[in-house]
Amino acid sequence: MSMNVGSGGGENEVMVEMNTTPLIDVMLVLLIMLIITLPVPTHAVKLDLPINQPPPTTKPEVVNIDVDFDGTISWNGNVVPSREAMDTLMEQKADEPVQPEIQLRPNKLVKYRYVAEVLADAQRIGLNKIGVVGNEQYVNGS
Repeated sequence: MSMNVGSGGGENEVMVEMNTTPLIDVMLVLLIMLIITLPVPTHAVKLDLPINQPPPTTKPEVVNIDVDFDGTISWNGNVVPSREAMDTLMEQKADEPVQPEIQLRPNKLVKYRYVAEVLADAQRIGLNKIGVVGNEQYVNGS
């Protein structure tokens, strides 16, 4: 029993396939050269820092706004009778050259609607320094 391997023409046949090994070698060398010549990116951020300015000597005014469980609003401990009166107080503070810090303290049981109305009014009028305080009442569910 015998087996025929090849076409039988011997070793004198011309190879038709292209040898890609040198081509791949050249491409790898070019790729390495490209990677080496690329500049290293630097992640620099340009900041304009203040130049030796003294810290402010006066503390900013703080306005405490309390929202009770039934939607009653207090401005520095004084009950505000209506939203229009609240808007008037906010407009007076927004017109000052240095706006005060508004510290909003909602009651634990207040509906979010009342708090959202106060925040929306402050934003609409132009008060920028608004913070919500009193989060300690929500710790441990008490």
